[in-house]
Amino acid sequence: MKYNFDEVIDRTGTDALKLEALKPRWGRDDLLPLWVADMDFRTPPFIMNAIKERCEKEVLGYTSKPASYYQAIENWLFTRYDWKVSKELISFTPGIVVGLAHVLKCFTQPGDKVLIQSPVYHPFFLVTEHNYREVVRNPLILENGQYKMDLDHFKEAVKGCKLFILCNPHNPGGRVWTKEELEAVAEICYESGTMVISDEIHADLTLKGYTHTPFAKISEKARMNSITFMSPSKAFNMPGLASSYCIIENDEVRKKFRNYLNASEFSEGHIFAFITVAAAYEHGTEWLNQLLDYIQGNIDYVDNYLQKNMPLIKAIRPQASYLVFLDCRELGFNQEELVDFFVDKAHLALNDGSMFGKEGTGFMRMNVGCPRSILHQALTQLQEAYNNKFVG
Repeated sequence: MKYNFDEVIDRTGTDALKLEALKPRWGRDDLLPLWVADMDFRTPPFIMNAIKERCEKEVLGYTSKPASYYQAIENWLFTRYDWKVSKELISFTPGIVVGLAHVLKCFTQPGDKVLIQSPVYHPFFLVTEHNYREVVRNPLILENGQYKMDLDHFKEAVKGCKLFILCNPHNPGGRVWTKEELEAVAEICYESGTMVISDEIHADLTLKGYTHTPFAKISEKARMNSITFMSPSKAFNMPGLASSYCIIENDEVRKKFRNYLNASEFSEGHIFAFITVAAAYEHGTEWLNQLLDYIQGNIDYVDNYLQKNMPLIKAIRPQASYLVFLDCRELGFNQEELVDFFVDKAHLALNDGSMFGKEGTGFMRMNVGCPRSILHQALTQLQEAYNNKFVG
């Protein structure tokens, strides 16, 4: 089946966050929204059909986790990542950020140190700080248009940290970490007694030419000293269903975390959580392959358009996901002026790069998970603002 990613979907009247939050955040609602990390494509038909078929039963009662849920996850991880995972290792969580918060509460105490690699997905440090833990930063290095880890600094920064939250693949930089990088992290964290929490929500969005490696597969030390969070929500455009899961191979760690979740029934899930995960993983391969081709085309379109028409703005080409970090430092704006340029001059709503940490100052994050016509409109608006300021 050929899927149509060029179709423009009108999301007004659906309480879409990327639309409803425009006025509260920017004081205006005439902005083209390319910020929230969901996509403007239809959620795949096999997922919608699973929901419709369940609704036709007309009893929305208490629901157990079906065997198909676990089997679909096991098959997907083995087929896609050569990772053999059994049912016993899988625990449901109602979202990855929620899961991170629970990990913090289960394995650390107020005042404990948690390491992150900035610029990075902002809830990493928000959830840490809101739970009264101390954030320690290991800044990434931007070199030749891609981020890399500063492992020498990492060795020192990790000392005394109870947890390290790894973004694998990275958001907003889009890096797919190599086995060598992950091996080094696994070794350092094991020796320092720092547990690794690997957020792998963008794994299924790894683009052609790159290979995602689950952190727990790297080595025995990684396997026994990590918690991996995954979800089909990003890749299959279903984040509103709040269905994620974690995999813990260390028996002692898994027992402790599962007991923590069960104590407050955080792991119970909801009636659509399980059937939609199963539907995504059982029927989603061809849809996802076509999506990734389309996203790659969008990334190429943005990069080529900027090089040709706005050379002072440079796209950091993601190796995974539909999020493109724009290096705008050559524009010469401070961050307030940069945001004003995008919002009030180009009429675009993007993520302010500084929200990912001070290392994101001078950057903006663009979501290209949309029909190319929308992307063209956004770039045309940006070029008009650019020409008015820099070309005349």
